[in-house]
Amino acid sequence: MTTTSKIVLGVLGAAAAGVAIGMLVAPEKGCDMREKIASGARDWASEFTDWLTARQKDLKDIKNTVAAHAEDVADQAGAEWNKAKNTMS
Repeated sequence: MTTTSKIVLGVLGAAAAGVAIGMLVAPEKGCDMREKIASGARDWASEFTDWLTARQKDLKDIKNTVAAHAEDVADQAGAEWNKAKNTMS
């Protein structure tokens, strides 16, 4: 399990614990509390979706950088191979 997934699971666990404690000590009526929870969940889901979208962009950028670097390394290896081959001829 990666550090990022541990952090995400930790945040989710803390959020669930906070919701449970909030429901136990809330002085509001049940229907009002459910509406607040639903609204909070929608807000959180939207923020989480935005976060995931940003991370996907980051991963694509990293992938493109690594691919470009790998292509450069392959070109250099090919040049060295040709140089060694010409030297042996």
